[in-house]
Amino acid sequence: MTKTVSGPRCAAIVGPYLSGKTTLLEDILHMVGATDRRGTIKDGNTVGDSSTEARSRSMSTEINVTSINYLDEPWTIIDCPGSVEISQDGRNAIMVADIVVVVCEPTPDRAITVSPWLQVLDDHDIPHIIYINKMDTPAASVRSTFEALQTVSDRPLILREIPLREGDKVIGHVDLVSERAYGWNEDKPSTLMQLPDSASDEEQIARIEMLESLADFDDGLMEELLEDVVPSTDEIYENLTKDLQQDLIVPVFFGSAEHENGITRLLKALRHETAEVDKTADRLGIDTSSNETIAQVFKTLHAGHSGKLSLARVWSGELKDGDSLGENRVSGVAKMFGRQTNKLAKAVAGDIIALARMDEVQTSDLLSTSGSAEAPSWPSPLTPLFSFAIHVEKQADEVKLMGALHKLSEEDPSLSFIQNEDTGEFLLQGQGEIHLQIAAARLKNDYNLSIVTERPHAPYKETIRKGISQHARYKKQSGGHGEFGDVHIDIKPLPRGEGFSYSDTITGGVVPKQYIPAVEKGVIDYLRRGPLGFQVVDLSVVLTDGQYHAVDSSDMAFQRAGAAAMREGMPQCSPVLLEPILNVSISIPNEFTSKIQRLVSGRRGQILGFNAKEGCNGWDEVKAMMPQAETVDLIIELRSLTLGVGTYEYEFDHLQEFTGKQADQVVEARAKAQK
Repeated sequence: MTKTVSGPRCAAIVGPYLSGKTTLLEDILHMVGATDRRGTIKDGNTVGDSSTEARSRSMSTEINVTSINYLDEPWTIIDCPGSVEISQDGRNAIMVADIVVVVCEPTPDRAITVSPWLQVLDDHDIPHIIYINKMDTPAASVRSTFEALQTVSDRPLILREIPLREGDKVIGHVDLVSERAYGWNEDKPSTLMQLPDSASDEEQIARIEMLESLADFDDGLMEELLEDVVPSTDEIYENLTKDLQQDLIVPVFFGSAEHENGITRLLKALRHETAEVDKTADRLGIDTSSNETIAQVFKTLHAGHSGKLSLARVWSGELKDGDSLGENRVSGVAKMFGRQTNKLAKAVAGDIIALARMDEVQTSDLLSTSGSAEAPSWPSPLTPLFSFAIHVEKQADEVKLMGALHKLSEEDPSLSFIQNEDTGEFLLQGQGEIHLQIAAARLKNDYNLSIVTERPHAPYKETIRKGISQHARYKKQSGGHGEFGDVHIDIKPLPRGEGFSYSDTITGGVVPKQYIPAVEKGVIDYLRRGPLGFQVVDLSVVLTDGQYHAVDSSDMAFQRAGAAAMREGMPQCSPVLLEPILNVSISIPNEFTSKIQRLVSGRRGQILGFNAKEGCNGWDEVKAMMPQAETVDLIIELRSLTLGVGTYEYEFDHLQEFTGKQADQVVEARAKAQK
């Protein structure tokens, strides 16, 4: 099939951890002549993964962007991290890609590990193909893996080739469109060979299955098949290209990236069947009809001495140094190759570029010459699932810490930080323990900040079970004016969730009106830490009586009297600990549902029910009520039980009385911490 030269296109590579994505990228770079050797993770000489954190963990910790030429056509290849905890970068990158290559292992029981990627690709109608990697491993099976993948894909999968075998070893493949056979060579291009007679029947069956799947989307092809007319090769390619670009089908290829097998076939499919940039802009709803320059930022980097870099896709027009995009002036345009930047005289539609020092620009921003281009919808940052309570080792570094965290969260929107008002802790939040450990390492390596990390405390509260009337007097003589305040208050419990109320029944001026708010302030100050050591909620305080001194009384005296009345009365009100309970929705493949039910029960949770998860083939959604204290490390065990793919959402539901040995331990730990 002939192919006219295309403009710049972009492919993203995604897949689970250890599927071989980075090895695939290194193969592609070497085969197209972008590098003179194929780097390996083991040797630490890959084009991407150059950061200290990536090298120390032997895994991708951020996207790797490379610019290449294949058969005189410009491409950007974006390798996305495989760890589910660092998927925000990849989720942003696939939004601007023309096509996505999903890499997986050749074992059916691990097909579920690509399910999260297939779900998000289907949700956003992003064209994608699957590359089954590691076909050199014993017992690797294309057919069984293909069938397992189909159970987790909303789109029909189209097998594009079948393996040739000698015993248990895959030695090549047969292309089902051209019906040509290729023998694999170690670290060399495949060799065209005669189709073995032993593979002829299997090839015909697989080819008919492919054509029947394509016929579901083309009436003309369906008629040909019904009339036993053999469609031409060009017609089959046209159907494959059209259906892929509309995200109706998912072609499936296979190979061994480690041995450079199946890579050329993959590259040819990308070259012939990937849409141009204008179709990707249409998919996103970006109007390029005005021909003005439009670019969208999908990644922010803070690159040390180079300053801030905004990685963007140019949707239309041309862009060069000195141009303005709305109120933002471009002060540098470059192509990326790993962490290297190569200056460009001009960027054109389709290019992935790095824009220098655009300090006000954020990830997902749509930039245009007029400044009025309408931005498409963009995925929200992932909800935090794990937290560290952190503080700097040196108090003088606190201001520096805030600046560094702002930069890290700019680079990775799934990383956030807050001050927890209930516990007083400063929390670093993210997708898991590894995610936050990498962030802590970056604070040390990039910003020379050493932080201490701890597991955060649950925001327990306390309340009372019975009421009391309490009298307190604050009196102090110190030479001149003294201090005097005398109050009588009624303390009573309120229904759960009512919070705090304060009122008075003062008559006759026994407590002057100007001092009544001061009593309330003293009460509220005390409620920050009750007799059990936690914030007190769900009670009412009524000021019923008191005395004052014309000279010695003051706001401060009545404030202290109010606090004293609470301090003396609250221990007699049968205080009880309150535990925050979360409404949790856990999403897991249905083969793990029984394990999750045991997990919830083992963490003092109450299962409310479970159903098939809407829009997710083979997934269940388990609803439960769980103590917040039991969810601190829930995501770690959840992923451990579900091959890394389980996740959950949560929201606060109510406070519940917490008694017994565990509650006593919480109170004792609080007392020790306050000392």
